[in-house]
Amino acid sequence: MFKLAFQSLINRKNVLILIYISLTLSVLLFLGVQRVKDISKNSFSRTISGTDLIIGARTGQVNLILYSVFHIGNAVNNMGYDSYLDLTQHDDVAWSVPLSLGDSHKGFRVVGTTVDYFYYYTYGKKTPLEFAEGEEFKDLFSVVLGAAVAHDLGYEIGDSIVVNHGAGTVTLSSHDNMPFYVSGILEPTGTPVDKSLFIPLEGISAIHIGWETGVQARNVTKEQALRVDLTPKSITAALVGLQNRGSAFRYQREVNNYSKEPLLAILPGAALYELWSLMGVAEKALTFLSGAVVLIGLISLLSAQLAVLNQRRREMALLRSLGATPGRIFFMLFMESTIMTAAGCLSGLGLLYLLQIVTFRLFRTSGFYLDLTAPSSREWFLLAITLVAGILTGLIPAIATYKKSLSDGMSIRS
Repeated sequence: MFKLAFQSLINRKNVLILIYISLTLSVLLFLGVQRVKDISKNSFSRTISGTDLIIGARTGQVNLILYSVFHIGNAVNNMGYDSYLDLTQHDDVAWSVPLSLGDSHKGFRVVGTTVDYFYYYTYGKKTPLEFAEGEEFKDLFSVVLGAAVAHDLGYEIGDSIVVNHGAGTVTLSSHDNMPFYVSGILEPTGTPVDKSLFIPLEGISAIHIGWETGVQARNVTKEQALRVDLTPKSITAALVGLQNRGSAFRYQREVNNYSKEPLLAILPGAALYELWSLMGVAEKALTFLSGAVVLIGLISLLSAQLAVLNQRRREMALLRSLGATPGRIFFMLFMESTIMTAAGCLSGLGLLYLLQIVTFRLFRTSGFYLDLTAPSSREWFLLAITLVAGILTGLIPAIATYKKSLSDGMSIRS
């Protein structure tokens, strides 16, 4: 009877191919939304690890992690560099990395920091940064590029780069009087590091000499800049690692109660959890939408089966006359729906992985982490729900056919 059901589908292939494609795309969208959600959540959670606290000017913890780690948005205020030195000389602090943001290059963020960033910043499961080419800062005017920056802009070691004033995509002011040269290019990480340029913290101070009013008031050469004190007056944020993670809450309280200026210390894990929670509404909306698409695909399958049911009454009657019992007829129609739904599920899953394989290299150099893993338990659950729904859909035409009598089929007039 399984072979007979398959042959019946082949005979009606013109209509069923369209339904098959609809089911495949529906399952692809249904699983794709879940996979995108998992990939996004994984990318968020693996962006930073090994950092116990992030310190910045007082603001919301989501805003602080957005601009300090994801380089999205801008800080409302900076924190004093003296305050940074004071707080990071605490006995509980094992290491610290200052960050200074605010400039850009062709739409990519420029981050002022120290060489410690390349040793202490880790992502994923405490994976350190590695250089694909070159090395960290050689001098004040060297720059290290993230993988996506080097790939998209075609930069190589030794190339000259001019930093733009401000973080906008289009800027009218640039620090062309003090160009930087590429000293290193980082390996892809699947984090915002890939879309960033890193220059020495003192380099940030150097290029802003003469910009005290927000615009270039005087032109300063590199030689002139090297003769002045380039110690920064303020920074945007700082990454902090502690001697003992058990002291995190105590140290966080000390930073939040700092008397010299209003500061905020956040736990990266807690901030990432809150950030992901804010996206919960969009996540549920996408899941609902993809589920509705699958439902439409199953309704299309049911509609096609019911539409041709009247045309197949002679076929069913002939099968009955050849000895097929009502139960076998019922089972044949039931198997048709099951085969179509199962084929759509498998094709949708296969197409999902094919798209991931095709786009893997693109994601690798786009600052977004993509991991080719086996279907998760939730994805198998969604596939099972789709398959069961398709099987239940097949019961409707099967029951309708079961109730048809042999004489009804044989007495149809042309």
